[in-house]
Amino acid sequence: MTTEDFEDSQPSKTKLKAEADAAQEVGRKLVELPKDKLNKLPLEESLRDAIAEAKRLTANGAIRRQLQYIGRLMRDTDLAPIVEQLQKWEGKHQEENARFHHMERWRTRMLEDAKALEEFVQMYPQVEVQRLRTLIRNAQKEHLANKPPKSSRELFKMIREIMEKPEAVSRLQQ
Repeated sequence: MTTEDFEDSQPSKTKLKAEADAAQEVGRKLVELPKDKLNKLPLEESLRDAIAEAKRLTANGAIRRQLQYIGRLMRDTDLAPIVEQLQKWEGKHQEENARFHHMERWRTRMLEDAKALEEFVQMYPQVEVQRLRTLIRNAQKEHLANKPPKSSRELFKMIREIMEKPEAVSRLQQ
């Protein structure tokens, strides 16, 4: 066995360090998860205990050492299913935020432009137009009078209810 064969069979220190850092970063994300999501992941008991301990700690140095320990425990764990599930949860959160912002933009457009209401009604013909107009008018009056945005919130709630109906979701995907 030559020196070159030996070097090829073992990963470099840089690669080992990068893998350790990646495992520690996954561990950091696990510590930030709520208990219900943590229970859905396939984790060993020792790793669960280490994560629970990290959540309990308050001193920065202790948290750092505990995260290093979690990273060390994770080196022996198959990270693929854990990382995959974390990515699914993050993607769903981003998707939810995008939908929420889309609904907010509709509300803002309706409050600022009368044509936006017509567009909305064309897209969602099942909407109660009169109720929607009343909410828009009341929200505009509240804004001018510097009152709390009660009608604006109700308008957003109505938009969300309309857009989240199954037939509306299928229409958006077409």
